[in-house]
Amino acid sequence: MPTREISNRKSGPKQFIYTFSGGRAEGDASMKNLLGGKGANLAEMANIGLPVPPGFTISTEVCTWYYEHGQTYPERLFEEEIPRALATIEEALGRKFGDPENPLLISVRSGARASMPGMMDTILNLGLNEQTVAGLARKSGNPRFAWDCYRRFVQMYGDVVLGLKPADKKQKDPFEEILETRKHKLGITVDTEFSTKDLQEIVGQYKAAILDKTGRSFPDDPHEQLRGAIGAVFESWNNERAIIYRRLNHIPGYWGTACNVQAMVFGNMGENCGTGVAFTRDAATGENIFYGEFLMNAQGEDVVAGTRTPLDISQLKEENPEIYRQLDDIRATLEKHYRDMMDIEFTIENNILFMLQCRVGKRTGPAALKIAVDMFKEGLIDEKEAILRIEPEQLNQLLRPVFDVKEKQAAVQSGRLLATGLNAGPGAATGKICFNATDAAERNRRGEPVILVRIETSPEDIKGMAVSEGILTERGGMTSHAALVARQMGKVCVVGCGALSIDYQKGEMRIEGSNVVLREGDDLSLDGTTGEVIAGSLPTRNSEIIEVLVDGTRKPEDAPSWEVYNQLMQWADRYRHLQIRANADQPDQAAIAITFGAEGIGLCRTEHMFFGGERIQAMREMILADDLEERNTAISKLLPYQREDFYGLFKTMGSRPVTIRLLDPPLHEFLPQSDEEIMRMAIGMGKPYEHVKERIAALHEFNPMLGLRGCRLGILHPEITIMQVQAIMEAACQLRQEGLEVVPEIMVPLVSTLKELEITAKIIHKTARSVIAEQWIGVKYLVGTMIEVPRAAITSAEIATAADFFSYGTNDLTQMTLGMSRDDSGQFLPTYQQYDIFPRNPFESIDIEGVGRLITISASDGRSVKPDLKLGICGEHGGDPASVEFCHKTGLNYVSCSPYRVPVARLAAARAALLG
Repeated sequence: MPTREISNRKSGPKQFIYTFSGGRAEGDASMKNLLGGKGANLAEMANIGLPVPPGFTISTEVCTWYYEHGQTYPERLFEEEIPRALATIEEALGRKFGDPENPLLISVRSGARASMPGMMDTILNLGLNEQTVAGLARKSGNPRFAWDCYRRFVQMYGDVVLGLKPADKKQKDPFEEILETRKHKLGITVDTEFSTKDLQEIVGQYKAAILDKTGRSFPDDPHEQLRGAIGAVFESWNNERAIIYRRLNHIPGYWGTACNVQAMVFGNMGENCGTGVAFTRDAATGENIFYGEFLMNAQGEDVVAGTRTPLDISQLKEENPEIYRQLDDIRATLEKHYRDMMDIEFTIENNILFMLQCRVGKRTGPAALKIAVDMFKEGLIDEKEAILRIEPEQLNQLLRPVFDVKEKQAAVQSGRLLATGLNAGPGAATGKICFNATDAAERNRRGEPVILVRIETSPEDIKGMAVSEGILTERGGMTSHAALVARQMGKVCVVGCGALSIDYQKGEMRIEGSNVVLREGDDLSLDGTTGEVIAGSLPTRNSEIIEVLVDGTRKPEDAPSWEVYNQLMQWADRYRHLQIRANADQPDQAAIAITFGAEGIGLCRTEHMFFGGERIQAMREMILADDLEERNTAISKLLPYQREDFYGLFKTMGSRPVTIRLLDPPLHEFLPQSDEEIMRMAIGMGKPYEHVKERIAALHEFNPMLGLRGCRLGILHPEITIMQVQAIMEAACQLRQEGLEVVPEIMVPLVSTLKELEITAKIIHKTARSVIAEQWIGVKYLVGTMIEVPRAAITSAEIATAADFFSYGTNDLTQMTLGMSRDDSGQFLPTYQQYDIFPRNPFESIDIEGVGRLITISASDGRSVKPDLKLGICGEHGGDPASVEFCHKTGLNYVSCSPYRVPVARLAAARAALLG
């Protein structure tokens, strides 16, 4: 495991186990780092008097010990501490672990400090063997219930601890295969129809399969079972799905997981028993309604795994009004206590309600915004906490496309509507059908959009879910694994679509009541807002927010999501310190950036203005010119284009700052490559084909990214810089005459020495003053540089003497600091992330220890010379929340990102300011 966190606790006897029982606990909700989220919240619920079965939590420190000491445990843990903790449960309930007359059964569950639903392992009904199952049958008076528990236990333990799993991606779960075969033989459809004798035979088949496939006998000793289960929980911290989930959600590997051991309560004892999962508000929409599902005569995994499609929680009000009233009271208690939307698990045993878990509930982006704003209005939280409740990336879900209404109606009318399931994750998704995670990942690597289609998802599907546009399941409800994980990932999701019949072996999906057969690779569309499944692909339209802000096709009062979004953005702007600019090269891009709240342009890439039409021809003529006269002739063609470009950009931005980067990329990027294009170029220039081809070859560079580009190009060919500065200043002067105050920020790229900046700045100032003198009008302007070369970063005190501002070009700075090509790193970065060499892709989120250190040194050294030196970043990192937080802490003035990332950056900047 990676280096562990250093503990700040005082020295002394280490406490590894924390008990909860009878309305009191040794822990509380503040101890998540030590007890994990599940353990801390079990302790908290016990402390506030909720009905929690007694148990104990083995701390995360045991997990880190386990990995640091060769899969061993602290001394006396199993010999003394665990038996002592078990005794507190036995005393509370009057049962004994392993007693054949009155057996105590326990559950063993994982629980990291951050919620990782379904990624690690759980075992229920532990403690059963041939003797204790008989005792449970006598004590309960219900042999069928006892053997159902034993069947479930052998299945879970055989999978989690003993390792009997599907051999390949197309094989069904071996235990489920035995179960389904038995159902088919008996002509039944649900587990509750099995007789006691059936269950006894199934247990025998399970044990035989375990021995046959793994070579291991199923253990009968309850203490041996417990040791195996605890080890499996800790091992599951580093299983493939947990590692993938941690990587996707930026959870450190050194945290480890706690292990929760708790007395079993039984929802499968009969018709007055049941189990359920619920949310205190609608996790998909944010509506303030009790939202959840339950099953009678079932255990918890039946609801979450989706093996049976559960009932809506509202039906419990009709079936058992008293239990529903108690649950509703607990819902109110938990929301008031935690001041957040909570996810709860409960079990009903003989009409007695027990709480098995509570945690802050995963929710969609739209739900997150609505819940935060609503809770502010209800007085539960203030606006600062509302801001902190929303992850900046969740805003993207409000901006995602939805299906075009007319196109969807036409598809439905033409008979393409296949089925309707439960709308677990809103939005629109179209892609190719894949029936397993491995194939989904492969298609994604080929650049194909994917819809992952499963009977029900399991944690093993996480890598396929992560790359899919949408997720569709045949079974499961709104609280199933698929629904929970899809909401967290922001994926479009439809679950519990019972009209589907999926056959993994044949690689096909049939629709009940029709002859339609869809196969792997066929197009499929999902409407996660309505739950509709539609054959083929469908075009999309913009979301409500985009229609209001960008398209202007919807009035704000007609867009419910706009009110919530607008309120949040107002709060964010109130508290953030960083300014938010956008990277934009054209007036239309600039206009979009303004609608999203951009306060300026942090990067205008002038090279983007030269592609296309007559411009590229003139640009090529300039590059291929044989002498200065030819080059100036070509430049004279480019000048009016550039002036027009800058005029439009400045006018759109008004008085907002605009940073213009002088020409930066290698010249070869502008040149023709094919013989046909070279011939057209030669004819246009009136020169022989061979001559033009030789000139192109002469410009070839072995490493163009480190070749003739940036300030080097302007120093060798100052006429290019003169033309660009002339165009900038003439456009600014024209607008000044029209009454608009424009302050251009002219940025010199790829500087590594003070002398390079001084030479280029001298050209800029001479040209600018000449234009101002000719126009007889005063225009202010700034001259600064991009810090994108490591040498520039560590000599910033010198370079600052000639600069009005620094803008950190973090894309190139990352490449040069790490010696790693952004375009080629995809070959090895995924493996690097698996090994935690880089926890996150350094081209997506700033490498704080390396690149971040250079920026920190540069900012400090630059401001030591010029205290008012303006600092910003303009790489793609400007829209990454973690990078925005770094920029805030480093004292930068602004970040700049793509226009559609501006709302994310605004919220991230506010959160950074509030978190300090």
